[in-house]
Amino acid sequence: MSGIRLEKMASLLKRELSIVFQQNMNTHFDGMMVTVTSVRVAPDLSVAKAYLSFFPTEKKEVGLELVKEKSSLIRKLLGDAVGKQLRKVPSLAFYIDDSLDYYEEIDRLLKK
Repeated sequence: MSGIRLEKMASLLKRELSIVFQQNMNTHFDGMMVTVTSVRVAPDLSVAKAYLSFFPTEKKEVGLELVKEKSSLIRKLLGDAVGKQLRKVPSLAFYIDDSLDYYEEIDRLLKK
């Protein structure tokens, strides 16, 4: 697969996943704010890895477990949104994006 096509697919999935989380935040995710920071798509388009950031940050492990429990619902809602643009909706794998925590730690160490 072409790199440009994979980037377009990742961008589409990121945008639509963000909308899914935004619209279902109160009903399915206990009011927790979920942000999709990046999406990486496998070359064969079978798996999409979504990196998520949670607010409040103290509950990020709980939030990730909640998202993993609801992954089939999220995939269905995503399929409804991108059904006309994708032949097959990829399987979703969710991970915590800890890049902001890493940045804050580096910033704290540099200020010493």
